[in-house]
Amino acid sequence: MVRHLRSEAHAGRMLPFVIEYHGRLVGQLTVAGITWGSMCSGHVGYWVDEAVAGRGVMPTGVALAVDHCFRTVGLHRVEVCIRPENAPSRRVVEKLGFREEGLRPRYLHIDGAWRDHLVFALTAEEVPEGLLRRWHRSRNRSTPNAGNAGN
Repeated sequence: MVRHLRSEAHAGRMLPFVIEYHGRLVGQLTVAGITWGSMCSGHVGYWVDEAVAGRGVMPTGVALAVDHCFRTVGLHRVEVCIRPENAPSRRVVEKLGFREEGLRPRYLHIDGAWRDHLVFALTAEEVPEGLLRRWHRSRNRSTPNAGNAGN
């Protein structure tokens, strides 16, 4: 698997990341399916250890990766496709303000069957200030007495 990730990364088709929390590996995030030319797009996939779920680890990781894709790599669009029953993953994109675009029936073959996925997306124009900054700003508005924490 590591060999495949490195090969795809060197070819410019993937950006694999690991997620650490307090010095411990707790997840992975991959920007894959990177397409150049007139599309300049990729899709994000992720997982996180349930022991750290709900602490903002994955929204922070996704926001950082999306900002890197838009500002450094030069992508224009990023998608996240999530199984409809995966409420925790859906919550990540909802927190970050991804736009829901619709359902892709029988999109990926997982656990022995073709599974439906909901598509969420963002374009660079939707987050000119950066996704991490927008997310921190929205968290501060929803948390009383948050001040400038996290900015």
